[in-house]
Amino acid sequence: MPHLLYQKETFKIIGVCMRVHRNLGPGFLESVYQEVLCKEFTEEGIPFEGQKLLPLYYKNQKLEKYFKADFLCFDRVILELKASTFIHKAMENQVVNYLKATSKPVGLLINFGEKSLTWKRLINTTTIRDNPDKSA
Repeated sequence: MPHLLYQKETFKIIGVCMRVHRNLGPGFLESVYQEVLCKEFTEEGIPFEGQKLLPLYYKNQKLEKYFKADFLCFDRVILELKASTFIHKAMENQVVNYLKATSKPVGLLINFGEKSLTWKRLINTTTIRDNPDKSA
C-alpha cells in the first residue's frame, strides 16, 4: 500500500491543529490561531517558519513578487490557515498556486472557523510527476 507524501509530518501538523481547535474552538481571528500554533509547534518540536516569504518562479526564473505563507513546516509543507464558515474553492486554489510557484511538494489548508476543524491536503502534482517513485 503506498504511503502519503510526508505523511508523518502532515499528520503531526494536523494533530496539533486539532488540539488547538479543541482548546479554542471557532470564532477567533486567524492571527490568534497562528500565535497559538507557534507555541504548540515549538512545544512539539515541529520545525517551522511563520509568515514565511516564499520566492516565486516562472519558467525557472525568480520573480520579484513573493507569497507569504502562514507557515512553512519541515521546510517542505506549506500551511495556510483560515477562520471561515467553510473552505471555499478559492482558498484551495491559493494553496495550489503556492505549491506550483514555489515547487514545494505538499500544502495543508486548515480551517479553524467551523464547529469541527476542517482541512485539505493538497499536492504539487508537478513535483510528483518529476519524482514518480513518491506517492501523494
